[in-house]
Amino acid sequence: MITLYTFGPNFGLPDPSPFVMKALLLLKMAGLPFTSDHRGFRKAPKGKLPYLRDGDTVVADSTIIRWHLEQAHGIDFDAGYGPAEKAVGWAVEKMLEEQLYWAVVHARWCDDANFERGPAAFFAAVPAPVRPLVKAAIRRKVLRDLHGHGLGRHAKSEIEAMGMRSIGALADILGDKPYLLGATPSGSDATACAFIASLLCPVFETPLRDATVARANLVAYERRMRAQYFAEAA
Repeated sequence: MITLYTFGPNFGLPDPSPFVMKALLLLKMAGLPFTSDHRGFRKAPKGKLPYLRDGDTVVADSTIIRWHLEQAHGIDFDAGYGPAEKAVGWAVEKMLEEQLYWAVVHARWCDDANFERGPAAFFAAVPAPVRPLVKAAIRRKVLRDLHGHGLGRHAKSEIEAMGMRSIGALADILGDKPYLLGATPSGSDATACAFIASLLCPVFETPLRDATVARANLVAYERRMRAQYFAEAA
């Protein structure tokens, strides 16, 4: 049996992490039976979620999880697509995971109101006397990570402009197709859907959400994907 270690549903999302939601979608696309475990963060081999246990094999990182499913279970997530289409899918995934993700982090962790509406809830289990100290320490670490990545060195308006450029690019690549690459789902749809769902989350008020709502094809795509793969959560 496959076990996927996740944070668990929150903010109206199957998981607040787009990387965990991506892994959930990949498993659903693969049609493999699996269970979710919300208690594995402390044992995460790379200090992050998601990670997956498949028998005696432990695999960390959503992309490497995909590769494992393809190699160990013979799954072809991009069946029917050629090299150029697959290359577009990979480029879109990296745009979302390596650039847009950090704009989302900035919107959630740097804006005080969004932080209190969202990430602050992650510290509910911390004993009350030390909770403010722990919250402040983790928040500082996230800001350092943003600065280390590079995006956090820019002004808020510049970060938002870069994020909105990626949202526009994603909408233009999707166009009027039912899925990112064409008529059938591909592995890159797991990433695209996870990030669009995170952007549309109504808990957070941000220009990134406004820019996503303004793209009707992204909104319709996210609804279709949710209905197809998360109907049990509707």
